[in-house]
Amino acid sequence: MISIIITAYKEEKTIGKAIEAIRQSKIREKYEILVFAPDDETLNTAKKYKVKAVKDEGKGKPAALNLAFRKAKGEILILTDGDVYLGKDAVNYMLEKFSDKNVGVVSGRPVSTDSRQTMLGYWSHLLTDTAHRIRTERVREGQMIVCSGYLYAFRKSLIKKIPEQALSEDAVISHMIADQGYKSQYAEKALVFVKYPTNLHDWIIQKKRSAGGYNQLSQMVKGKERMRSFSKESAGIFKVLSYPRNLKEFLYTAALVFTRLYLWALIFIDINLKKKEFKKIWLRVESTK
Repeated sequence: MISIIITAYKEEKTIGKAIEAIRQSKIREKYEILVFAPDDETLNTAKKYKVKAVKDEGKGKPAALNLAFRKAKGEILILTDGDVYLGKDAVNYMLEKFSDKNVGVVSGRPVSTDSRQTMLGYWSHLLTDTAHRIRTERVREGQMIVCSGYLYAFRKSLIKKIPEQALSEDAVISHMIADQGYKSQYAEKALVFVKYPTNLHDWIIQKKRSAGGYNQLSQMVKGKERMRSFSKESAGIFKVLSYPRNLKEFLYTAALVFTRLYLWALIFIDINLKKKEFKKIWLRVESTK
């Protein structure tokens, strides 16, 4: 049996589409769908789709996942969000990778639904396509990958609890499983469709907590080399500059490079110097709903 876990917060407008996308696939294994949210609006909407809806304490996504780990019955846990939706057969593509008993965690592939014609839409395509290339290369070379928090799966027996201050729980889980000697895999056909921020304020909030999570890894997970860091991102700048198709996209790319530098400076100040608490960094992004 598998458990498909959807974490959400004030996503009553999108949770139905997330559930329906899962149900439209002919999943080959027996499965359950569980929705975890702190707000009644999301939970009440989820209940209309006859899934198990559980109220969490509103302490953030890691705390909600720790509750989900206790409630889920499946041997394989598939994690996704309430404001995204899965492509056809995404779950089956994920499950295929677990035929290898040495595989502990599998990532899906995020795909941006935003227009490439706008600057932030272009950024979303550049970053998701770059992440796809990196995951593909690392798996081919036998290296671990950090899974996408929008869609990933792992063997339940490998993770009992994660730190509730984790900004990037997907990165923490990926490294915790790698540290146990299990392989990570990439199901590139397991698509998850994502709407990314449409204004710079929300973009900074979202990327600050995701990239900031990598900054935390040395404090939370020991041993394994990090897939992402400021130094590695800086080294990859020239590869990113090969992505644009025209002058406008080149200018968008240059703007992204400078914005990412600003982002890493914010992360260093807030996490390393000011040591801000989880709740002051993990803020809701409105424009992705």
